[in-house]
Amino acid sequence: MSLATNGIDFGAAVPRAEGGEPGARGPERTHLAAQGVTVRYGRNAAIKGVSLKVPEHRVTALIGPSGCGKSTFLRLFNRMNDGIEGISIEGRVFLYDQDIYARDTDAVALRRRVGMVFQRSTPFPKSIYENVAYGLRIAGVRDRSEIARRIEESLVGAGLWDEVKDRMHDSAMGLSGGQAQRLCIARAMAIRPEIILMDEPASALDPIATARIEDLISSLKSRYTIVIVTHNLQQAARVSDYTAFFYMGELVEFAPTQALFTNPGESRTEEYITGRFG
Repeated sequence: MSLATNGIDFGAAVPRAEGGEPGARGPERTHLAAQGVTVRYGRNAAIKGVSLKVPEHRVTALIGPSGCGKSTFLRLFNRMNDGIEGISIEGRVFLYDQDIYARDTDAVALRRRVGMVFQRSTPFPKSIYENVAYGLRIAGVRDRSEIARRIEESLVGAGLWDEVKDRMHDSAMGLSGGQAQRLCIARAMAIRPEIILMDEPASALDPIATARIEDLISSLKSRYTIVIVTHNLQQAARVSDYTAFFYMGELVEFAPTQALFTNPGESRTEEYITGRFG
């Protein structure tokens, strides 16, 4: 089952999963893992018995049609589903060897390790400086020089420093859409998480801003493990090392991105990525 790549460049080496074929980038450590996870909203199952390992310092993309459970699954990793009325979660979710749904897990501490960037860039109605400082203050950082240093570090890491360094005390509401999204990424980075979750981070952006976000994602994986939900198949192919295809709440296939897009192992994966449904 070999598919055309539709102009997507897959020339780079493809990482292997644990126990994968030789010749790629070596065995990889699992950073996040879901084990037999089912999520129900009332009686309706949004996720059905999903098991998946997310490798450390790689970009993992979650793809599939609308309503297939991608975002629900993403939010499991920092317990953002907890406040939803009527939700029930079965199975286990691990950060390294820590079961993050164990009774003694501190969800606030977990979210410092697992940051989140949402679909819509939502700067606070504060200055650029205070937007990035917000998470640091919540985390208890009080030293002004440390806050200033980490703000600059985060804005540099998000590729935004040169554009805003002379207007740090201007309102963040005046930023463009692409700048606002990078500000939100900087805000997530400021608390120094291990993992960044991104839910459709470029869906509302123009092609130029989207390209900058994609370049940023590629540059960040040396420091962070990244999991991204995207409806854009070309984007998944460009930025991710691994891709998981979800359909009707089920994990249909999880594989290195090149393999999934050029030689999928499941017929439903082939039908989706060739546009036969979804």
